[in-house]
Amino acid sequence: MRADALWRFPGARSVALAAVAFLYLPIVVLVLLSFSDGDSLAEWSGVSLRWYREVFDNADMQRAIRNSLVVACTATLLATVAATMAALVLARGQFRGKRAMEALLGLPLVVPEIVGGIAILMFFVLVGIRLGIVSIVLAHTVFVTPFAYLPIRARLDGLNPAFAEAAADLYAGPVRAFLRVTLPLIWPGIAAGAMLAFIGSLGDVVVSYFVSGPGATTLPVYIFSMVRMGVTPMVNAVSSLLLFISLALLTVSYLLGRRYASN
Repeated sequence: MRADALWRFPGARSVALAAVAFLYLPIVVLVLLSFSDGDSLAEWSGVSLRWYREVFDNADMQRAIRNSLVVACTATLLATVAATMAALVLARGQFRGKRAMEALLGLPLVVPEIVGGIAILMFFVLVGIRLGIVSIVLAHTVFVTPFAYLPIRARLDGLNPAFAEAAADLYAGPVRAFLRVTLPLIWPGIAAGAMLAFIGSLGDVVVSYFVSGPGATTLPVYIFSMVRMGVTPMVNAVSSLLLFISLALLTVSYLLGRRYASN
């Protein structure tokens, strides 16, 4: 069946447009209202950057932003390193338990976040890990590693093994062959995986809510608390900033993948 044949069904275009509007129109409205000067969450009173200034003048908000950036950067680094090592082993090695390890790596993607958050909270309590920035970093590293692993593994699966064999024929050791041949070829996948991991960590609410401690509130948890206690237009501005960061990183990831898809 041709792809355009689906549009011949009666009402297909209307349903598709309605679905797109339902998903994305509220986001567009939120971004537009973040530039409003009104005191109400859904009131338009002229164009202004008032609420963006409120965000950057709020000490508690600044602390939450700083915590989120520290957690996201650290968890992304740890998860990307772990995902790269796992992808290298699983893409080339043949050993007993390989399928089980691959399934284990993808487990955080299918387990509900609330279940994972409660389970890891119980683990931290049992082993005596104090809740704070360290506990959030450890939890986020576990949950974002699959996001980093998938692009790296896909890049390795598309890599011609002859390159590594040629490096070995030229007397390059395993480390030198990896640094000079394999790593430059898979780095777009590593960059894409790191960006996905960063976005996943930056926007996480459920896991952060369970494993955070006093003074370690991340930005999504802070926004969640604001919504529960009383919504102000500052929520629009903060949400828009998170959206802009996510879109920028996803755009870079897409451009990297498109640029190197034909290589």
